[in-house]
Parts: sequence; structure tokens; C-alpha cells
Amino acid sequence: MTSSLTGDQQAPAAAQAVELRKVYGSGQTAVTALAGVSAEFPAGEFTAIMGPSGSGKSTLMHCLAGLDTFTSGEVFIGGDALSTMSDKRLTELRRDRVGFVFQQYNLLPTLTAEENITLPLAIAGRKPDPAWFAAVVAAVSLGDRLKHRPNELSGGQQQRLACARALISRPAVVFADEPTGNLDSHSSAEVLDFLRHSVSDLGQTVVMVTHEPTAAAYSDRVLFLEDGLIVDELLAPTAESVLDRMKLLELAAHGTPGGAATHRSPAQVRTAGA
Repeated sequence: MTSSLTGDQQAPAAAQAVELRKVYGSGQTAVTALAGVSAEFPAGEFTAIMGPSGSGKSTLMHCLAGLDTFTSGEVFIGGDALSTMSDKRLTELRRDRVGFVFQQYNLLPTLTAEENITLPLAIAGRKPDPAWFAAVVAAVSLGDRLKHRPNELSGGQQQRLACARALISRPAVVFADEPTGNLDSHSSAEVLDFLRHSVSDLGQTVVMVTHEPTAAAYSDRVLFLEDGLIVDELLAPTAESVLDRMKLLELAAHGTPGGAATHRSPAQVRTAGA
């Protein structure tokens, strides 16, 4: 997993986890959510994170985004270590350098679509760049809905509105946690098309947690988590290849039906899926 190159130097990843551990509780009741995750998320790349329930997907995203603390290890956003930041700097980072798209849209019902999009900038006391605002609005196809309030928009339009809000400050990285979880297939495709477009055409970096192989197929690569560790990686995914890889991981973890459990390394799983 290498970052993109600028000149003769290696540019820092948009986000990076180094030996990241997250333990909830202590003693006999301690639960390890992340068991030493290391991963880079290069700028201008769309990464999907998948894994069974309880594998640590959302915990990893929340730690990467500065929404949750971690027990040990380090998180970098654009080369800056989160553990060294004061509460004030973390707040500024979440506001200016990180975008969020969640399953619940988290839109303010009393604001118009335009006001919801520009809210992060208004909180920071800044005005939107007109050209960038126009590009983001065009990308989410909401130019004729800017004066509408959220309850006047469809579910897909509301989630695209949340995507636009996440992009308006030109963050280093956008984190999307099950962004299509509440949407029908048509609306899901609209949101995923926008996220793909934001990477391919606007140069954005997106990290998305999903459990849907179809959604993961929009990404450049998929990281698979299990028991708080990255156990596999799939490049240039399709819905079929993601589903096949998930089946292989399930067999590796639990063994073939009627037989003993088979414990294989991630490299062995990748070889079997080649």
C-alpha cells in the first residue's frame, strides 16, 4: 500500500493508521476492537472497508476521523499525528480537513439545502469558494433544490446533500460509514456514483465502510477486517470478486462445511482467490 508520488518525494497519505489498537474496558471485561491495524489511504483513492459485524470497521473509521480516541498506535491525517493534537486542534481538524457521511444524514431540518451544504464553513466563519461550491452542487445534481429544506427532498437527495456538505471545505479525506444503509437501490447508486465521481474527477479521497459487495465495487480497493485486524486486500474490485473473497475468508475462518476449521494466512487466501 503505497502513497502517490510527487516529484522525487513520497507524498504523505491522506490518512494512515500505524499499529492502531483500541480496547474498551479493562481486566476481564476488556474488549479489543482493533488489534494493531496498519494501513495507508493514499490521496485521490477510494477505499472500501468490509468485514463481519464486530470486526472493527466503524471503530477504525471513527479513530481515523478523530471521532474516537485510540489505546495505542498512531493516526495521521496528511502527515499530522492525531495523538499530539490538543482538543482545539482536533476540533479544527474535524471541521476543516475531514468530511463525514453517515447512514443517518444529520441534516438540520430548519436550514435550506444550500445552508446545510455551507454549514461547516459558516461555523468556521468562512465563505465558500464560488467555483468550488458550483462544482460540488453540480456533482450532486442539486442545483434546482438549493432552496428546499431536507423534508422536501428524497432520501437519496438528502444523502447527496450530506455528501456535498462533507466536500465543501475541501477536506483531506471523506469518511463514509454505511452511507447507503437507509437507501433503496436507485438512491444508493446515485450516492455511490457521486462518491466515485468525487474521487475520479474532483481528486477527493474517500474511505467507506460498507457490507454491500455492490457498493464496494465502486472503490479502487477493498480492505477486509476480521477480529480487529486487516486480513486481506482486493484491488480493482467487482461485486462478484468481493463476494467471492468474502466467501474465501469465511471458509478460512471457519473451515469447510462438515470439516475441521482451516486457518490460512491472508496471503494464502489471496492466492486461493487469484
